[in-house]
Amino acid sequence: MILHLVLSPVSNEVPEHPCASPVSNQVFERRLIEKYIAENGVAPINGQPLSEEQLIDIKVSHPIRPKAPSATSIPAILKSLQDEWDAVMLHSFTLRQQLQTTRQELSHALYQHDAACRVIARLTKEVTAAREALATLKPQAGLIAPQATPASQPAAGAGGEAMEISEQVGMTPEIIQKLQDKATVLTTERKKRGKTVPEELVRAEDLGVASVPGSGLHSASIPGILSLDLCPTDTNKVLTGGADKNVVVFDRREEQIVATLKGHTKKVSSVIYHPAQSVVFSASPDSTIRVWSVTGGNCVQVIRAHEASVTGLSLHATGDYLLSSSEDQYWAFSDIQTGRVLTKVTDETAGCALTCAQFHPDGLIFGTGTADSQIKIWDLKERTNVANFPGHSGPVTSIAFSENGYYLATGAQDSSLKLWDLRKLKNFKTITLDNNYEVKSLVFDQSGTYLAVGGSDIRVYICKQWSEVLNFPDHSGLVTGVAFGEHAQFLASTGMDRSLKFYSL
Repeated sequence: MILHLVLSPVSNEVPEHPCASPVSNQVFERRLIEKYIAENGVAPINGQPLSEEQLIDIKVSHPIRPKAPSATSIPAILKSLQDEWDAVMLHSFTLRQQLQTTRQELSHALYQHDAACRVIARLTKEVTAAREALATLKPQAGLIAPQATPASQPAAGAGGEAMEISEQVGMTPEIIQKLQDKATVLTTERKKRGKTVPEELVRAEDLGVASVPGSGLHSASIPGILSLDLCPTDTNKVLTGGADKNVVVFDRREEQIVATLKGHTKKVSSVIYHPAQSVVFSASPDSTIRVWSVTGGNCVQVIRAHEASVTGLSLHATGDYLLSSSEDQYWAFSDIQTGRVLTKVTDETAGCALTCAQFHPDGLIFGTGTADSQIKIWDLKERTNVANFPGHSGPVTSIAFSENGYYLATGAQDSSLKLWDLRKLKNFKTITLDNNYEVKSLVFDQSGTYLAVGGSDIRVYICKQWSEVLNFPDHSGLVTGVAFGEHAQFLASTGMDRSLKFYSL
């Protein structure tokens, strides 16, 4: 017997709570049979005596009630389908309302996120500006207040002595526009030149040494020439800085000293020859930068931009501004016309001394080397660090940008030379030098065809192939400076052996 199909003999329906009568062996709905027994006391089928205690419960699954006969007709089925369709439509409408509400909430959340990002960007910019202002003000705390000199007056005093200036005036919009205009001009000129190589440039297959004359320019009591530069417009004019605290201007064509400039209280670590004026610049561990008149043979300005040794010096392409780096962890940007420091910035997160600095040929960015082996690229207009090149394992000793502006060469106290692609911001070539080789100076020629390395000896590499084409071991001491002559017709070098050598290529 299948219970869920058995009908109660009393109600003629499937019982919800079935029970069996042992007297009649019939299945009843408990609710109805209990009421019948209470009224009659006998079984409804055979009339025999029956009590509630005799009833036996039957445990079955929930019975499936058959549909009422009225629901089995076609109109009833159609009505049932219509009711179900209406329910589905109402549920779909509810879901669409919920979707619309969720979309509005998501849109509002995205708007809030965008607004938060804008606020964060504005606050970050304000924090950067505040840090720059702090960096500008901080160096002034320990300095004697300078005597302000109007821009229209010469920087030299009445007696010919240099006027010491350390006031900072900031990067004005006019200065920034001047830098941008110069960079635009230089970029245009570079595109016009394209990839053509000057006809006068010495070809790699013609490289060789014709003569190696030497000259002792500095004091023999304190030997060593520490820095070298050639005048870009007349490479026969040579500038050197020595351990004897002197700056010497030498004429290669006449083979004679033009001027010996004295004033630094410590050795001269960096020198620069101005391309268009009879002016030279020098830097020293005595924390000063000096501007010298070659014709007058005297110092016309002393720029006190730093509180520790000045380790690097670079002249901007406009010829009006100097970049300097120092062991005080700051780089400074100074106006050579007024002698004033325009801005002074440090990377507070690094907390490390700067070891060298060099402008990119366009002048809108520059690089600095640090004592903890990092190379940092800076945006001059924004005064922010825009890229870092890790990879060396010792203090960076020299950096040099190629004339086309694409490559950066760096050397450090790890006996290696690294070349970086500024377009991809990555190291694409590492030249491992001899064990314990010390790199002291790097320079590209004006066409960007050759790279010279000065250190334990002198090596010349041809760019793109980056293969060594010349090697000069003639210096008896460490080579401290190398520089190419016009069209790479010759190579000049200085060393700790107190000699200035010219290699006719």
